Amino acid sequence: MRVLSSTAQGEGWHKFHNRYQGKELSFEVQTYNAIAPEGLVHFPGDYKVSPDLNHPHAILLRSHKLQVEEVPNSVRAIARCGAGTNNIPVQAMTERGVPVFNTPGANANAVKELVLCSLLLSSRGVYEGHKHMDTIFREAESPAASAARVEKDKKHFVGQELAGKTLGVVGLGHIGQMVAHSAVALGMEVVGYDPAISVDAAWRLPKKVKKASSLEDALASADYITLHAPYIKDVTHHLIGAEQLKVMKPTCNIMNFARDELVDSSALEELYAKGAYTGKYIADFAIPELHGKGYPVIMVPHLGASTEEAEINSATMGAKQITDFLEKGIIRNSVNFPECIPPAVQDVAAEDVTRITVINENEKGFLAALTTVLGDFNCNILQHVNSSRGGIAYNVIDMANVPENPMDLQRAISKVKGVKSSRFMMGNPGTFFHVADDSDFA
Repeated sequence: MRVLSSTAQGEGWHKFHNRYQGKELSFEVQTYNAIAPEGLVHFPGDYKVSPDLNHPHAILLRSHKLQVEEVPNSVRAIARCGAGTNNIPVQAMTERGVPVFNTPGANANAVKELVLCSLLLSSRGVYEGHKHMDTIFREAESPAASAARVEKDKKHFVGQELAGKTLGVVGLGHIGQMVAHSAVALGMEVVGYDPAISVDAAWRLPKKVKKASSLEDALASADYITLHAPYIKDVTHHLIGAEQLKVMKPTCNIMNFARDELVDSSALEELYAKGAYTGKYIADFAIPELHGKGYPVIMVPHLGASTEEAEINSATMGAKQITDFLEKGIIRNSVNFPECIPPAVQDVAAEDVTRITVINENEKGFLAALTTVLGDFNCNILQHVNSSRGGIAYNVIDMANVPENPMDLQRAISKVKGVKSSRFMMGNPGTFFHVADDSDFA
């Protein structure tokens, strides 16, 4: 694949660009976990997609805890079918110059619906009543006795209605926004808190949502709390800890379908043991210290994204992000690299343009050094897109010719101080791929 050109944007674009020196070539994508086949069909037909590959160009996974040694130097990109990437060695991949993608929003509706379910479970004693029915049928002497006791015992499971109650939504990303909309529709008062909310996300919130100035502000008035924050060590670890629990109503119901570590289970267990906290805690994690002690805790398997629709959405989104990056150099929804959607080169035949991408440390003077190397190889630059995120910079360069000695050019680029990886989009998919910790061109 030689170039991103306006003359080669339609169906079959990648096939044209996967021919180099007369050879038909294809990309290889290694999968972990069971990826929805409805998502995998979005890889072009000549891609090799399998869990058994030795030198893949990309990795697509769900919950598999990926180890650094499982990522060969042939890998150009990693995509996780889901929002969280704590099962991927992101920092190590950043050092190699490998973007890591996630699929934010793909499972948002599935998680939202589970949160709505937990709101009702925490309000109406449905789960506790169901368990009590088992006791009734086991102990009753006759069907008539069972019916009589059911009617008598229902008073133990009197609940409360959601309308008019206050829901605190901590984290206002895709899921938090959808939960807020649904809660408003149910007649709830909603208080939202997110210190990193974007302007676009803020505009998407219902007007009735009150914006809390602090986490404590969101917690103080809440009858229910739902958590939708990412886990970031030393930032969101024990976001709900002993101090926060003191601020909350002792009857507040907590719903955690984000990450177990967001709640200090030991602090909560201590309050439960003292009888100082009576609100329910509903989470889709195994929490040993809260199990089997009679506390008002409902634990379910990690079901947040476990719907057919969410798995298909996530797989589809992950597949498209990988193909966009491998074929066109587009970076969208990366957790460690800047977004970059380079425009097509106009009015130039595809066969006359070559694209190269360079990932480097975001240091002063790098671009001058890079363009000097390109000049030494008589490269005519048609377009140069540069974007950065923190310490990482990403360059997409379109050139009006294919260098006669592309291997030598890339070797020269790899020696520029700060280069982490580089890739020609021509033949042998991403031929002459260089990574910072490997002198070979996979």
